[in-house]
Amino acid sequence: MLAPLIDTHCHLADPRLIGDVEAVLSRAASAGITRIISVGAIDTIETDQRTVEIARQHASVFAVIGIHPHNASDCSDERIGQIRELAKDRRVVAIGETGLDFHYMRSPAPAQEESFRRHLELSRALKLPIVIHCRDAENRAIEILRETGIPGAGGVIHCFTGNRAAAERFLELGFFISFSGIVTFKNAKDIREAAQIVPRDRILVETDAPYLAPEPYRGKANEPSFVRLTAERLAAIRQQDSSELCGQLTANAEGFFALNQHPPI
Repeated sequence: MLAPLIDTHCHLADPRLIGDVEAVLSRAASAGITRIISVGAIDTIETDQRTVEIARQHASVFAVIGIHPHNASDCSDERIGQIRELAKDRRVVAIGETGLDFHYMRSPAPAQEESFRRHLELSRALKLPIVIHCRDAENRAIEILRETGIPGAGGVIHCFTGNRAAAERFLELGFFISFSGIVTFKNAKDIREAAQIVPRDRILVETDAPYLAPEPYRGKANEPSFVRLTAERLAAIRQQDSSELCGQLTANAEGFFALNQHPPI
C-alpha cells in the first residue's frame, strides 16, 4: 500500500488543469495523494474564487488565496478587501502565494515589496499561515521578514530554489521549506544540498502543478499525482526510508495548514 501524501501546492484553477479537475483528482487518489492544497493567486481575483469553489466541491482539496508577485501591481485596497472576504470560507487554509520574484520582474520591485508586506499583515490579522514565493530575492525577502516578523500561524517558503545558506536563514526565522520537482533536475545540486539539512519537522513537498513536472516528466504538464516522485527523490537525498519520510511529510502538512481543524464538506 502506498504511504499517504499531501501535495501542498498546486494550481487546480490554472487553465491547463481546471477543465480536467475530476480526472486529475482521480489520478492523485490512485497515487495515494489524500489531500491537495490548491493555490489561486495568479492573475485576477477570479482565479482565487475558482480555487475556493473547487475546494468547496471536493473534500480532498483546500484553498490558498492571495496575489502572486508577478501580479503585485494589482495589489489594490479593493483586491486585498476581496481576499479578506473570500478568506472567511472555511476551505481557505492560508494566504498566498505572495513574496518576491526578482528573476522575471513582471511587477516592479517596489510593488512586489508593498504587496508582500500587505499579505504579511493580512496573514497576521486572519491568523492564517503565509505561503511565500521567493526567486532570486532571498536577501531582500529576509530583510522584510526580519522587519515585520513571521505571522503567528507560521509560513512556508514554497518551491524552494535557494542554496543551503538561504535555507538555514529561513529556518532560523521559523519557516517550513517546501520542495518541488526541481529537486529532481540534474542542475539542482544547490537545492539538493539544502534539502539535506532541513529538519524533519520543517519539510514539505509539492508539485506547483501544472508547472515544474519532476523527472522523468520534465517539460510536460505537472499534476498532483507526480508529487510522490519528488517525495521519493527527497528520501534518497536525505537517506531516509521513503515510507517514513512520506509519513513525516503528511504530518507536517496536516499541522502547518491545520487541516484536521477544518470540518469536512
